[in-house]
Amino acid sequence: MTYHFRQALVAMRGNFTATLATLMTMTLTLLMLGFVLLLTLNVNRTLEQLESQVEVAAFLSTGTDGAALLRQVQGFPQVREARLVSSEQVLEEMTRDSPYARDAVALVGNPFPTTLRMRVGRVEDSRVVAAAVARLPGVGDVEYGAGYVDPTVRALTAIRAAGYGLVGLLLLGTLFNILNAVRVAMYARRNEISVMRLLGATRGFIRMPHVIEGVLLGVLAGAVALALLTPAYFELARRVQLLAPVFPVVTDPATLTPILGGVALLGITIGLLGSLFASRRYLQELE
Repeated sequence: MTYHFRQALVAMRGNFTATLATLMTMTLTLLMLGFVLLLTLNVNRTLEQLESQVEVAAFLSTGTDGAALLRQVQGFPQVREARLVSSEQVLEEMTRDSPYARDAVALVGNPFPTTLRMRVGRVEDSRVVAAAVARLPGVGDVEYGAGYVDPTVRALTAIRAAGYGLVGLLLLGTLFNILNAVRVAMYARRNEISVMRLLGATRGFIRMPHVIEGVLLGVLAGAVALALLTPAYFELARRVQLLAPVFPVVTDPATLTPILGGVALLGITIGLLGSLFASRRYLQELE
């Protein structure tokens, strides 16, 4: 193993430019991947918070059997929770927020209708539930905050999809870079490899230094990416919490550690798979 490790270091030093280019590409890819994963984590946390706050409100017409409507909407699969709020309870809530409302009610009466309030399992279901409830008899109007819910969901979904697409392209590019680096290293040692094959060296023996090279590149890229990503994320999270405390930025180590560890592990996996595939293809071409 010491021989193979030494040969891997010699190959990396002999092809320094290709090795450095591969290392930089892997590091940038892992940085981007880590950034997208952390962004997705925070997007999901924001969506969960949004889901817990979004409420579909159906305003019932006078004389409507609210209890029957409540039982009906509770049967909708998208509805997680539903409750009936009387017009007096709505007035009480409005009075807490605006004490002058009670003075106006004394003049014109209680203008607030009995309201059916529903929470959905996913924020994307708000529009579906609102449309279904609006078609029920006795429902005068429905409100679910379409002005901010729909644009927010679209924006967060687009960010998440674009991030995954970008990471997929970067991973593919990194894999090809590793393939090229290993092939260049093996081509530079083609005479040595030919002699080893004539002397009866196994394919595993010949491939081992290149596999170690790929793993070393993965370890180095993962370490550099984590060294840059971790402090940058915490600094960015601190600034976001100062500027926009409404966003639930994730900072607890128990949640972040598996993601950051996964990024480093992915770097090693890419290096291992790329070197295995490239060395196998090169030896097959020689045969």
